[in-house]
Amino acid sequence: MTIARSKIVLVVAVLAAFAVSQFSAQFNPYFLDVTLGIGINIILAVSLNLINGYTGQFSLGHAGFMAVGGYASAMFTIHWGPPVLAALGGEKSVFAVSALFLGALLLGGLLAAVTGFLVGAPSLRLRGDYLAIVTLGFGEIIRVILQNTESVGASRGLTGVPAYTTLFWTFAFAALTIYVVVCLMKSTYGRGFIAVHDDEIAAEAMGINTTRYKITAFVLGAFFAGIAGGLYGHFKQYLNPDGFNFMKSFDIVVMVILGGMGNTVGVVIAAILLTILPEVLRPVAEYRMILY
Repeated sequence: MTIARSKIVLVVAVLAAFAVSQFSAQFNPYFLDVTLGIGINIILAVSLNLINGYTGQFSLGHAGFMAVGGYASAMFTIHWGPPVLAALGGEKSVFAVSALFLGALLLGGLLAAVTGFLVGAPSLRLRGDYLAIVTLGFGEIIRVILQNTESVGASRGLTGVPAYTTLFWTFAFAALTIYVVVCLMKSTYGRGFIAVHDDEIAAEAMGINTTRYKITAFVLGAFFAGIAGGLYGHFKQYLNPDGFNFMKSFDIVVMVILGGMGNTVGVVIAAILLTILPEVLRPVAEYRMILY
């Protein structure tokens, strides 16, 4: 997919998401729930594909970045939402709500990106299984910290999160994530990512700073995972640390592997299928996990 074509796809996807969101109130709540889950999983899978697929690393801590973004954006809208809305025109103002939610999502994404840098800078000098162990440990550390932090609800979870997530916001960010990854892979940085993936030792011998490229991929992946966490929190209106455990990270990795490492279109299709499949298998609940 060329950059020009990806721009057209981005604009069309955003306009389609806006058009569909106008009728979201008429949707069956169950189907709306599944559809929003598909959009959030697309963001998570495509962002992880940048790390695991294109750059050839093996991260198992993506749910940790999602948790950082989710809790940060939720805390912002809970505590700073009322004064911000009052300053921008009140709760009934579409502009005020949109500005508040966009700011909260970007804040969550930026904090997740900073966390990704702090974790990635020292750990991405490792490779293979060692990197997987470190990122897995990071994800569990984040979960345990949230479970023991009273200000964010501890193990009871964080309640009172405003319901700001819509089809428009979800699929607009899903389209933006795909667009950024596609454009990035067409750039000089994309060539660097592929070089690191193909042969890290050879890339270093050619003078490529492999650590810098790995950290860049890690930070960008963490940023979009944080955005997905913010969308998830303002969709469910409740956040619990157990929702960001190892199994959540594993689910995202499965989407990337099923879709094909380094294949953006395949990963998007896998995210859709693996979100719908558990729902399709509900009539055979006792066999659902075996079939899955």
